[in-house]
Amino acid sequence: MRAHEEAAETAGGEARIGLAALAKMAFRGGNLAPVGAELLARAARREDDADALMDLSVVMQLLGHRSSGLSLQAQALGIRQVYRQGCETGSPAARLLVIACPGDLAENNAIEFLVEGSDIALDTLYVAPDLPVPDPIPEHDVAMVAICESGRNGPVLEHAARLLEGWAKPVLCPAGRIAALGRDAVSRLLVGAPGVAMPVTERVSRRALGEMGGFPKIARPVGSHKGQGLARIESKEELAAYLDGRKEGEFYVAPYADYRSADGQFRKYRVVLIDGRPYACHMAVSRDWIVHYISAGMAESAEKRAEEARFFETFEEDFGARHGEALRAVAERVGLEYFGIDCGETRDGKLLVFEVDSAMTVHAMDPPELYPYKPGQMRKVFGAFRRMVLEARGLRA
Repeated sequence: MRAHEEAAETAGGEARIGLAALAKMAFRGGNLAPVGAELLARAARREDDADALMDLSVVMQLLGHRSSGLSLQAQALGIRQVYRQGCETGSPAARLLVIACPGDLAENNAIEFLVEGSDIALDTLYVAPDLPVPDPIPEHDVAMVAICESGRNGPVLEHAARLLEGWAKPVLCPAGRIAALGRDAVSRLLVGAPGVAMPVTERVSRRALGEMGGFPKIARPVGSHKGQGLARIESKEELAAYLDGRKEGEFYVAPYADYRSADGQFRKYRVVLIDGRPYACHMAVSRDWIVHYISAGMAESAEKRAEEARFFETFEEDFGARHGEALRAVAERVGLEYFGIDCGETRDGKLLVFEVDSAMTVHAMDPPELYPYKPGQMRKVFGAFRRMVLEARGLRA
């Protein structure tokens, strides 16, 4: 039975599907329409089926219908604030309570990907100033804040920080530290870190950006994700044209750092730090300075995939060792048990940090027939995440 048929059958059987299974189906080209139809039928049969509404919200967002997806999510949260994803191994080694916020798929760390197939049971508690806190809170061994930093999420991170004051169980990734990960704040945080280069980023008004000089610059709207509105600006004329095409009122702006390798291509690396230790997640090679894994053509180039495979295979003794001091400094200054960085390398050998984020997507959805080197690497990452949770609980992994 194909993946979308299995999910549709699951939906009809009243069980929760969850983000990881639905996203994997969409990522690999599966047809989500039958799944959505079954979930819609479930919700029609039972108006209080919050699991069906939450899964249907994910389906709609994956299909590109953000507004409808958020409306369905709000309906689900009006019924219940806790959503369970049981472990697949029977008795769990640990019960993890994830603190999330309402919003689209970019607003929270997709922790379901990190524990899929493991012996960690997951309860996700959605919090916001206008949402009731369930009483009792689900039984758990460790709590973890999954809410990402953004201008929109400032109030909910403050709310989560107050909620978790004096929490009876260990808390990973405290909300206050996540709130300090704005692009401008992180660039100041990493000033002077050994082996690290991160151009100082300013948060400026539209008017202030329009009056700036000193090119080339990088600009992006505050609150944007995945490169939306990101541009390299070379002159006053380009700046005026950029602002003419944008409606936002605030922007992040920084000097442009040329990080081309000797072969003229740009290389971007994603690394997660788990309890201070770095793990490779992916690398992409592109002729364009804006490097995204999909648009970089990794799937179309065996040569690029071979380079990524070498990056994984030699990470500990090569990239990880070469930038060991820098990665340790970043881990110490950020102070979170789990977070990711997107980075490159400067021509003089420093770690060029583009972004620090507690909610960078890390997954094992890439088809193994095309990327045979990825499953083993992802198992390392997921195993490290499991150890972090167990050790926070006081167990040896």
